[in-house]
Amino acid sequence: MAQKKGSGTSRNGRDYAGRRLGVKRFDGQVVNAGTSILRQQGAKVRPGINVGCGKDYTLFARISGYVKFCIKKGKNRKSF
Repeated sequence: MAQKKGSGTSRNGRDYAGRRLGVKRFDGQVVNAGTSILRQQGAKVRPGINVGCGKDYTLFARISGYVKFCIKKGKNRKSF
């Protein structure tokens, strides 16, 4: 039998870096082609005209222009 108690483990010590999700360019801002507009988890916001969607669901501008947010009627989905 052990003469000393084993030391317990701590349940603390986790501090992860943020994932930097969210809107990067807001409504009315000028963007160049290839600029990231929004980073998200899953396709919560759908791409609109001249906006592409990356494999990690990042929305980016296909052409230079202005960002415009809108809500499509019927489906109640946000898009650009």
